[in-house]
Amino acid sequence: MKLVRYGPKGKEKPGLWQDGTIVDLRKRFPQVPDINETFFKEGWLERVAHIEEPGQVTQERIASPIHCPSKIICLGINYVEHSNEGGFEKPETPLIFCKASNALNGPYDPILLPKSSGQVDWEVELAIVIGKQGKRITKKSAPDYIAGFMVFNDVSGREAQFSDSQWFRGKSFDTFAPVGPFLVTLDEIGDMSDVHNLNLTAIVDGKIMQQGNTRDMVFDIPTLIENISEDMTLIPGDIIATGTPAGVGIFREPPVVLKPGNVVECRIEKIGSIINTVISE
Repeated sequence: MKLVRYGPKGKEKPGLWQDGTIVDLRKRFPQVPDINETFFKEGWLERVAHIEEPGQVTQERIASPIHCPSKIICLGINYVEHSNEGGFEKPETPLIFCKASNALNGPYDPILLPKSSGQVDWEVELAIVIGKQGKRITKKSAPDYIAGFMVFNDVSGREAQFSDSQWFRGKSFDTFAPVGPFLVTLDEIGDMSDVHNLNLTAIVDGKIMQQGNTRDMVFDIPTLIENISEDMTLIPGDIIATGTPAGVGIFREPPVVLKPGNVVECRIEKIGSIINTVISE
């Protein structure tokens, strides 16, 4: 199943993606909430999974598949080659940081360059969406807490990230978390072993910049969920971005940074592709 949100900003509605068409869930279920904490808590993920009716072709904007997550949790240095390119040591435990919810951005919406930081970079990542509340979740039970998966671009203002002695501001500028294009449930991918064998690619202006595979994660998804949830309650709708492979711009010789007019595509097999144009304010 592929869930989608679509419509103008501020007026998005939930839908079901069916081979290039969208089933309007509000027409079928007028009471269905937006795809957020309430959607998962009330069991709508299971209720809409059985819909088989054809959708309608639409030209409306496709939005972030998740509305107002309580947290956007990210992983740093979770691919060995990425740690090598940056000169970092392989972490002994997951390196966790957060992005603010204002960074959340649609899969085809523009990336806005900030005024307060230069050296803006891309990072293609696999994102998990949490489907039910949990704390001290075990590795064994971790897959039961996953609603689905998305493509995620952890856009990063490197100038702020490296000068602030912490990453929050440089990772949290408006539009710095494009996600989508859909929330893809596990059955569309296979099983968790298939999730840990997905190719990731980042392309800038038609040139491949990153190529990796989720099997190369330092910490796999159950390990991440167990670690994060040990003393932090995960809420339905929370997003966990699982780290990026090698090939980011800042560690290239010379460094490559995003400029107005650049087009960044992040794609993950079996999930989809997000494409965002870079603009200045």
